[in-house]
Amino acid sequence: MPSKITRVNPDQLHTPPGYHHITVVEASRTAFLAGQCPIDPAGALVGEGDINAQIDQVVANAMIALGAVGAEPSDVVRTVIYVVSDDRSVLGAAWERLTQSPLAPAFTTASTLLGVAQLGFQGQLIEVDLTAALPG
Repeated sequence: MPSKITRVNPDQLHTPPGYHHITVVEASRTAFLAGQCPIDPAGALVGEGDINAQIDQVVANAMIALGAVGAEPSDVVRTVIYVVSDDRSVLGAAWERLTQSPLAPAFTTASTLLGVAQLGFQGQLIEVDLTAALPG
């Protein structure tokens, strides 16, 4: 049985570009995924200096992690996206690529996009943190 997930945008708040201000979950189980990084199965950074290649690896890793707990992108109830940049156009381009990826339904929920100074792996440009309401 799927979790009941309700996404809300109050009329008194601005209309967000693709995500919702509030996500309410009635679930019996929740999965908190570690930040998904652009690291391949051998532990190597993918796409040094290429944020698009890194986004694609992050998406692939997130899809595997969600699948491992029986979840899909539509089960995601909270996302936090970290991008190493202080340039709004870079942040916007990262958002655009993520929302056009197989993981796109995850970003229709309560989402935060942050520009940061650095992330955990040398050369890492993006990380995505996901929380999912598990079905059944």
